[in-house]
Amino acid sequence: MKFRKIAVAALAMSISAFAGDLTDNMALKGNVQTQATKSIADDDNNFSSGWIRANIGGQYKSENLDGTIMLRIFAPEFGNKVKDGDGKVTYYDKILADLYWVNYKWALNENNQMNLKIGRWKTDWSQSTNFGTYVDKDLTKRGLWMRDYSHNAVELGWKSGLNQLNAMVAAKNGTANQGYVRIEDDMKFTFPLEVKVAYRANLVDVVQNTAYVTHRLAAYASYEFLPILRAYGEYACIYTQDDDLDTGADNYLAPESKYFQPGIYYQPFYLGLDFAPDSKILSTIMSHLMVEWEYINKRDNLYGAPKGTYDDWAWTVAYVKSIGKSKIQFSVYSENELSDVGLAFRLTSTIK
Repeated sequence: MKFRKIAVAALAMSISAFAGDLTDNMALKGNVQTQATKSIADDDNNFSSGWIRANIGGQYKSENLDGTIMLRIFAPEFGNKVKDGDGKVTYYDKILADLYWVNYKWALNENNQMNLKIGRWKTDWSQSTNFGTYVDKDLTKRGLWMRDYSHNAVELGWKSGLNQLNAMVAAKNGTANQGYVRIEDDMKFTFPLEVKVAYRANLVDVVQNTAYVTHRLAAYASYEFLPILRAYGEYACIYTQDDDLDTGADNYLAPESKYFQPGIYYQPFYLGLDFAPDSKILSTIMSHLMVEWEYINKRDNLYGAPKGTYDDWAWTVAYVKSIGKSKIQFSVYSENELSDVGLAFRLTSTIK
């Protein structure tokens, strides 16, 4: 009986200590986002797209462990659209398990740290408003602000000084029969320069399947000329190996994108300028003004379209203003052709 009392007391103390740790290290995170886009070339008077969604979850941080769980919630009228056999449009992904990961950390010495990350998370390291992160993105889709490049993966990282190296193995199905390897190195310097390089290839696909291997290599750089002016850009090379494969095999996997054709190179790049005023007058009007140009060689080939349907060049101008815990983002950008103009607006209100 005495042993039981001691065990219960010890358990109560452990729960109390754990609860105290959660209170000290756990934080509620969330926001409500509203977005709408409009193509000027579209004859429709309505928006081209629009939604309202909520992102809610929690984040835990401690010396040895970080973790995040975030849910994305759409209203019944919003979310991703699919069509049934009768052509009727329905919506799904009302509540989406958007992010969930744990990150174990071990300090090797004063300047070196190892980490092991497991779960689902996003990568969008270009910092562009509309382009970039070519190592992950589908080139037929231009992004808008934060892009949803999600990975279900296990990642091993090594931080040495200002340098962070990560290597992940990501799965695209429940048996890990399909997937890829992704390696990224983030190099920061004591002067205002940041360089990132990343490599991704669908090497997991070919372990038990017949599949073409597509190599993606990208490099990103950002340099702050002045406290109010930053230049940034990204270059990538995407190549699918020209192998003699039996595409009629039972275990054949089609390329991840239709434009990943054997023997074809794509070399996209973009350049941008970010103006962040610090004077009282201008800073009350805007937080950032960003201008970007993108080039993708043979953009028509991405869509299998006749020559001249799409311009190889694209542009965007973006305005950002932070007001308290809210952020207003407005973009003007080109669509199929440089003269085709699109508009986009997003309001994000953060709650904690």
